[in-house]
Amino acid sequence: MNVSIPSETGRLQGVIVHTPGREVSLVNPTIKEELLFDDIIFENDARAEHQDMLNVFRAAMPENGQILEILDLAVSCFKDENVRGEFIDLMIDELPSENLHTIRKDLLKLDAETLVRFVSEGTIGGPFSLHPAPNLLFTRDLAAVVGNNIILSRAAKKARAREFLLIRTIVKHHPLFSAVKDNIISISKDQSIEGGDVLVVNEKIVLIGMSERTSFSGLMNVADQLLSNGVEHVLAIDIPKQRSSMHLDTIFTFADSNECVAYPPAITHQKYNVVDLFSGGTHVQTRQCPSLQETLEELTGETFTFMNCGGDDPVTQHREQWTDGANLFALAPGIVIGYGRNTETFKTMQAHGYRHLGQYEFISKYKNKELKPGEKIAISVEGHGLCRGRGGARCMTLPFSRK
Repeated sequence: MNVSIPSETGRLQGVIVHTPGREVSLVNPTIKEELLFDDIIFENDARAEHQDMLNVFRAAMPENGQILEILDLAVSCFKDENVRGEFIDLMIDELPSENLHTIRKDLLKLDAETLVRFVSEGTIGGPFSLHPAPNLLFTRDLAAVVGNNIILSRAAKKARAREFLLIRTIVKHHPLFSAVKDNIISISKDQSIEGGDVLVVNEKIVLIGMSERTSFSGLMNVADQLLSNGVEHVLAIDIPKQRSSMHLDTIFTFADSNECVAYPPAITHQKYNVVDLFSGGTHVQTRQCPSLQETLEELTGETFTFMNCGGDDPVTQHREQWTDGANLFALAPGIVIGYGRNTETFKTMQAHGYRHLGQYEFISKYKNKELKPGEKIAISVEGHGLCRGRGGARCMTLPFSRK
């Protein structure tokens, strides 16, 4: 299967996910903020809800579609003893304060499955342990496929460092990514960028949020490399540097090629918060733009519709943004999935021609039936357990292939 993402809404063919496991049950409430969680997650509920979401994916994807678990990919790579050793040395180098060098010999003796368990759960028995890695659930942030390029993210927070090392190893050694090894975009240690801030409008236009998790230097470094690899415009969007809007995709996502769901206070109401970065000979050129919507319309020649996350009431907008109402994930053009609790967002989409179907209704209707071009469907899934992790359907997916 080709590794290629030409847009946010092309028909989904391949995606990497992580179904919640024991690592979420190991989150001690006293350290939840350190692990970037606002609440603790009940593993059984979260697993069931995640599996239900994946069943929706299966119903919407083509017959040859692939849903891959990130830890399965890691185990496959770690079957090679040399890859295990390389990864262990990477961890020692990237996490000096953890003193992993003191147990290097013990780590080198671990088989593939046990090493992966150590990475995700932080413990393999014995006196030495690390914090768990509950954010593995949010595979989106670890990398971003843009056209035929793949951006390897670099974590802004130490709590996620092991995950980002994991995806680097997978991209380098797993055959799934062999065709794009020459198209890797990476940044230096003192910079940060996370996949939740990267949205692919089309093969020529990419959005990158300058957020709590993506540094200015990280954004500029990636933009420079994208502009040298076929992208014509990178739109840098300044967004609030706060927990509730940690990434661009928490306040803005695409439902179709020219239809989006936006959180008004941070997107629609903002002016001159967008900078167009484009190639100008040997240097990146810049121009300030009046708004995201106007800039997208200018560059694409299309009319864009921005649908309000949370409807028209400011309080509801704020509440539904908090519960990931703007964090939709497109399964195909006009076919999106999100948390059912964001009722006003779904009502707004219905007013714009989307049919609202619950997860079981959609599966029943489409598991043996092809989606029709031009259909517009907003699918709601239960997410009362998953939502406690502060991430929606887009956050929980790393698509690597779209039609």
